Amino acid sequence: MYQSSESLGKLVTLLSRLPGIGRKTAGRLAFHILKMSPDEARELAETILVVKEKVGTCATCCNISETDPCAVCSSQTRDRSIICVVEEASDIIALEKAEDFTPLYHVLGGRLSPLDGIGPDDLNIKALLSRLDGTVKEVVIATNPDVEGEATAMYLKKLISPFGPKVTRIARGLPVGGDLEYADGVTITRALQGRTEIK
Repeated sequence: MYQSSESLGKLVTLLSRLPGIGRKTAGRLAFHILKMSPDEARELAETILVVKEKVGTCATCCNISETDPCAVCSSQTRDRSIICVVEEASDIIALEKAEDFTPLYHVLGGRLSPLDGIGPDDLNIKALLSRLDGTVKEVVIATNPDVEGEATAMYLKKLISPFGPKVTRIARGLPVGGDLEYADGVTITRALQGRTEIK
């Protein structure tokens, strides 16, 4: 394959290793970077290095953070009686869009997936159980609604229940603005199972 520049080719190869970035998109990104001013390119490169050096994980909730404990764990305005368990730190960003939901969080760092060789010891489960000290009244499991997410939720329920808090699962169903005719059968079933009284 023709390659006009060895360094540009290497940049395309490195960018294509990022999740969700194919070779074509990597090529577009590389050419965009090539068109950047030297100051913009330097700022991008330096920011990547700073993120790698400064961003770590919170020892309490395993969320990504530049401080330990993180801003959520150290906040005095959070509802400390609720821990919301998520698969990845990026899930917290989505959940924070809910206006009246201000729990503490716990990041598992993945989900159970025996086919991929991911078992309980590969997740931050022990750290979660160590937080169940009697002040936590509810653990909300917000894993993804797929086979692995459901298996992870059921496994966590068995482990958490003996500690005493109520274990709940986020509701699943139809999105606001969605059309019934385009929803799959599983989504419709979940929406019907999670129906609530109109008040």
